[in-house]
Amino acid sequence: MGNSLQEQLLKAGLVSAHQARQNRTEKRKQDRQPSRGEADADRLAARKAQAEKAERDRELNRRREEAARRRAVATEVAEMIRTHALPRAQGETAYHFVDGKLVKRIYVTADQHRQITAGQLAVARLGQRYELVPLAVAEKIRSRDERFLVPQTNPGTTEPEDDAYAAYRVPDDLMW
Repeated sequence: MGNSLQEQLLKAGLVSAHQARQNRTEKRKQDRQPSRGEADADRLAARKAQAEKAERDRELNRRREEAARRRAVATEVAEMIRTHALPRAQGETAYHFVDGKLVKRIYVTADQHRQITAGQLAVARLGQRYELVPLAVAEKIRSRDERFLVPQTNPGTTEPEDDAYAAYRVPDDLMW
């Protein structure tokens, strides 16, 4: 009883040794190969993984391109500020402004101070320094990246019409 069916068929002479060997190799090959359903599931999982990887790669490339674009804009704006910055070397008048939550001070000439308060000059941020740029350049900077400009208030638009202290105006060029 220990004999397999194949051995019994060989002993009976119904099958040749060559056919038995061929049958064994085919059975081994069939056992190694996954079934049709498993192969389809594997292929489906591989396609899904490939699609997810492609999506991650696209997102990573989009982020890289966005970072490169921001760096290019920052470089362009910094070059505009350096090129068009007005000299403040002889400035003796302090101009105070708010940058974020901090009150900052730069020294400008009296003429520059008057132009800043009139809205003809703007204060631009260049790293840790502040530079004065003409209004036309400030508009170009604003169109590219507004973070490089220090927000300025217009004196005529900040006060309500029914202000009880309207007769007691505080000038914008008040020295602190």
